[in-house]
Amino acid sequence: MEEMRVLFVDDEKDFLETLIKRMKKRHVDAYAASSGTEALQLIRESSFDVVVLDVRMPDMDGIEVLKAIKTIAPLSEVIMLTGHACLEVAREGMSLGAFDYLMKPVNIDELLYKLQDACKQKRLQEEKIRKLEQVMTTCSVFK
Repeated sequence: MEEMRVLFVDDEKDFLETLIKRMKKRHVDAYAASSGTEALQLIRESSFDVVVLDVRMPDMDGIEVLKAIKTIAPLSEVIMLTGHACLEVAREGMSLGAFDYLMKPVNIDELLYKLQDACKQKRLQEEKIRKLEQVMTTCSVFK
């Protein structure tokens, strides 16, 4: 699989820095945002295959950020990450289009597998859209 672009969003700066370093060692094109506002700005400026999003942040909660991400970049997959077990938030996130939900502390290998699965899902969706666009272009030629 080609390299994936991943945005990690978490207000815990030490956790975020460590996570970025560990992901880069695993050849993940990793970026960091320490707030929901910063994450949304980065998403407006650049595309990401996957966003790993902390649920609890001071400026915006993860559900608000998830809703905005799905408006700005609907094909980007989002993995919710939290240190607080809350089934209701997990359900809400999944119903709003989150790819998955993981608990902190997260096992790096488990996170990497989830990232690969999410990236694969995004690429499958992009391929479906390309094929549909080709069909639509072909159909319009015969009109």
